[in-house]
Amino acid sequence: RWATHGKPNKVNAHPHFDTHHTLAVVHNGIIENHDALRRDLKEKGAIFVSDTDTEVIAHLIADFYQGDLLKAVQQAVPLLKGAFAIALMHREHPDQIIAIAHETPLIVGIGQDETFISSDANAFSQYTKEVVYLNNDEIAVIKANKLDVYDVHNKPVAVERHRISETSGDIAKGHFETYTLKEIHEQPRSIHNALLSRTVEDYGTAFFDEIDFDHNELLAVKRILILACGTSWHAGYVASYLIEDMARIPVQVEISSEYRYKNPIVPPDTLVIAISQSGETADTIAAVKEIKAKAAKVLAICNVQGSTLTREADACIFLRAGPEIGVCSTKAFTSQVVVLALFSLMMARMRHMSKQEGQAFLEGLQTLPEKVQQVLDNSYLIEEIAKKYAHYQNFFFLGRRYMYPTSLEGALKLKEISYINANGYPAGEMKHGPIALINEDCPTVALCANKFTFEKLLSNLMEIKARNGKVIAIAEQDEKGLQNIADEIIWIPPTIDELAAIPSTIATQLLAYYIAKERGADIDQPRNLAKSVTVE
Repeated sequence: RWATHGKPNKVNAHPHFDTHHTLAVVHNGIIENHDALRRDLKEKGAIFVSDTDTEVIAHLIADFYQGDLLKAVQQAVPLLKGAFAIALMHREHPDQIIAIAHETPLIVGIGQDETFISSDANAFSQYTKEVVYLNNDEIAVIKANKLDVYDVHNKPVAVERHRISETSGDIAKGHFETYTLKEIHEQPRSIHNALLSRTVEDYGTAFFDEIDFDHNELLAVKRILILACGTSWHAGYVASYLIEDMARIPVQVEISSEYRYKNPIVPPDTLVIAISQSGETADTIAAVKEIKAKAAKVLAICNVQGSTLTREADACIFLRAGPEIGVCSTKAFTSQVVVLALFSLMMARMRHMSKQEGQAFLEGLQTLPEKVQQVLDNSYLIEEIAKKYAHYQNFFFLGRRYMYPTSLEGALKLKEISYINANGYPAGEMKHGPIALINEDCPTVALCANKFTFEKLLSNLMEIKARNGKVIAIAEQDEKGLQNIADEIIWIPPTIDELAAIPSTIATQLLAYYIAKERGADIDQPRNLAKSVTVE
């Protein structure tokens, strides 16, 4: 279980029961008023055995139960505050499961005389491709060969069935030792898929079938707001440089979990871009709902068809990255950056960018799969470096301009799968405090593949070396000036500054992967983390 209330131990693990063990509950989410409910239920004689908020649900439904399980659920659910998905069974109704979704994803898979429930369709995609997405506050009564859905007022709801496209082969590891390594190596293909049928070479621009906004609506955009969390936020940060450099549109990038609690100013002619690999990121979905209440247009960037974000947004560009099973995002990040680069190109060509400039940018995009493959082909060299540095407990990742958000992503990967304290930082800011942490026990990964700021970055690295810091440079082939500064150099193929985040990221992913492997960490399922962050 992913721990929220109480430690992850056997007593706190799901399922949870009522006092007499007649009712069993599993739950994803958080019950915010669990303390008050727990006190009331204890006064009524309920005996609690765990520290979880989930156990409250079992006791509360049991308190209402008088033979009609659906009615008891409908009475209990309005008393629960928070975001939650719940599935429950009762001893007196052994042939059915009742499921409830409130501000949290829940998907029902329809098989042949069998039915599945999950927050992620990948969990059952090898058994069935037919799914029903439960909407907010809908209650499903599920049997092996029957599905009935009701609203909170006990009125039947007509359900719409969808078909998912993933195949069981997509979620097999094949000859790779982990899903994460497989997904790192899939990036030439996933980048190719992100580009496929979206470029118009003759006009030097990009085109998306999924965007049905009026041409004049896009021309009228005067400001762009990007909402995302974690790795998706880093992709959005890279995109902010792209859009401002190329399309000359001001961009504001916000972390969804912070933005949703602001009282934001959303001027007219603002386009909102919401980014989420799963389409189920709770904070991003909540922020989107807030922004839609202010009548802003929302464009989603997502990997999962039918997900909550895709249904909330006005339009959605799909990544086409295929299922990503490893908890730390790899191919989804690079696909996000590629899709956002195409979007930046489209917006730029609609304004002032010339056809020749657009064609040059497209050429850089179309060579990315080959350049990524070159980095992957040299992964054995990165593995050798990783073995030398796997014992360090602190790292800095530094970059300027496009390499700054890329350094944030590189540091996050190392944190996620190696459990090493790693800080991504703008290189020019080190002298304003963090350089105090530099010593021989704190290596610096320097992302040098930004030609515009390369000389400035070299000066920052000299400051690191003067303080006995070790430097691992990630630089474009034949770049001069690093050999006398860096302790290690990971060479990557050259590309334009606007796209250098892609090959640089592949290098940081491999570095993090091999450090984690050397340390014996669980790479696919890092401790304390979940793939789809569907809770606050």
